[in-house]
Amino acid sequence: MGRITETVKALLIINVIFFIGSQTLGDNAFEWFALWFPKNDNFQIWQIITHMFMHADAGHIFFNMFALYMFGSHLENSIGQTKFLFIYFFSGLGAVGFQILFTYFQFQPGYQAYLDAGLSPVEVNEFIQNTITAGQYKVYPNISQELTEKMITGYATPMVGASGAIFGVLAAFAVLYPNLPLYLMFIPVPIKAKYLIGGYFLLDLYGGITGQAVLGPSNVAHWAHIGGAVIGFITMWYWKKNSFNDKRWY
Repeated sequence: MGRITETVKALLIINVIFFIGSQTLGDNAFEWFALWFPKNDNFQIWQIITHMFMHADAGHIFFNMFALYMFGSHLENSIGQTKFLFIYFFSGLGAVGFQILFTYFQFQPGYQAYLDAGLSPVEVNEFIQNTITAGQYKVYPNISQELTEKMITGYATPMVGASGAIFGVLAAFAVLYPNLPLYLMFIPVPIKAKYLIGGYFLLDLYGGITGQAVLGPSNVAHWAHIGGAVIGFITMWYWKKNSFNDKRWY
């Protein structure tokens, strides 16, 4: 997709440094820099940014950085460094908003059920902590296993990865170059950007709604991908509509 830009190079380097550091520090790195649900005691405000540079494993960072390498420089060369960074980080923040909202709807029904059962907020928090530590929990009457497990999962599962920011870059790329032919590995037929990236978005939307992953591992933060893509799409659509004529940006 052309020569790599300095901005994309810097993002790649920062992500790799964070990954190496997280593998060295282990769980402490994820406790400090992954994004935890706001009700979790591990939550810190800086995690809204730092989680974008954290990755779970080598496969996770490889695919994210490969997508950034393939599409990021081309997009930056078209819209400039400032707008590129705006899309990257604003899409990452959009991913945070969507994922936290989803997690809230996952967490809150169970939390409310325990409050309705007579537990205080402190007691519910102790129940969650004890469940995480012991790996099992006391069954309360009229509170389903599904409600409890969704509450625990929402509380205890951190969000990591640049995927939300990168999905914003992909969506912006598809808006700017909708008919550019792209090739998938092992598939010798070109696919227009709007269909390839749009199709991937629909797979994530399906995964977010059903909870079933079509591609990739089952613990994918689908709503983070969706949030990043929505922000990237809207931002690029607005800029293209208002700042683009038939010949150039101005």
